[in-house]
Amino acid sequence: MAVSEERLEVVRACELQIQPPQERWLFEGLWGRTAIGLIGGPPKTCKSWLGLDMAVGVASGTPALGHFPAALQGPALVYLAEDALAEIRGRIEALCRHRHLAIDALELFVITAPSLRIDRSVDQERLAATLADLRPRLLLLDPLVRLHRLDENSAAEISGLLGYIRELQRRFDLAIVLVHHASKKQRSQPGQALRGSSDLHAIGDSNAYLAREDQHIVLTLEHRAAPAPQPVRLELVTDQGGEAAGLRVVPSHPPRSHLPDLEERVLDCLAPSTQPLSRAALRSALRVNNQRLGMALDRLEQTGQLARTPQGWVRG
Repeated sequence: MAVSEERLEVVRACELQIQPPQERWLFEGLWGRTAIGLIGGPPKTCKSWLGLDMAVGVASGTPALGHFPAALQGPALVYLAEDALAEIRGRIEALCRHRHLAIDALELFVITAPSLRIDRSVDQERLAATLADLRPRLLLLDPLVRLHRLDENSAAEISGLLGYIRELQRRFDLAIVLVHHASKKQRSQPGQALRGSSDLHAIGDSNAYLAREDQHIVLTLEHRAAPAPQPVRLELVTDQGGEAAGLRVVPSHPPRSHLPDLEERVLDCLAPSTQPLSRAALRSALRVNNQRLGMALDRLEQTGQLARTPQGWVRG
């Protein structure tokens, strides 16, 4: 059999494209712009809620968890293998109400096929065709264990599956979020607790790990090409009679009595039951200099006490 002498394509290192800092993230500090990674954790740690929150954030251009700023807005595509379609609609609707968003304004797409097996060539081709048509910025697959019938402990079998996922990421220039289970055993590194082959941990460009601690959920992040931020505590909250729900960061901010006077006045103006207010409306109500108001809003957003929505500012 003749051996091909066709050379691989190469360029000098200095000719490679430089990635501007503003194009590094999908959500600043949370997930890389085109990162493959896992949301991992034991059962009942809100892994699916986090994945859907990220999908809603991409589709709306709003911060993930009301905390990690969105650096990019575009379509998002999700597949939840363990949930009925009506339940998926209900979760997304609750997230949108929690974040003051209209579900029908989002380019958020749901794969409704009864099954998807990405270890089979026919489903690989169907998924690739769907990505080529929609061109999403984020693909959420939840959970990974329901998307194949391979031996998760076999590095040989899992590496082939992960190779296909990496091919999708490069071909369609998108971020891919895989929800995956972890054992309840405590390990020195969260990634070591993921079930199956260590290749699952190794592929992650950005990984998010969830674990229960007392009444809260602790989110720990790691990135291949950036420092990891400090872990944050999350809680699943419901309001509006249970029709609105979502994860939010538990703020670690100083007592109100230690806040500057203007920041206290902003928080008083935006009581929990108040509708979102624009910066112009806040400035008019508070009769304050625009620059001072902007600095106060920035500080309150950074500490998780305020969140910016398309309709205006709301309490975090």
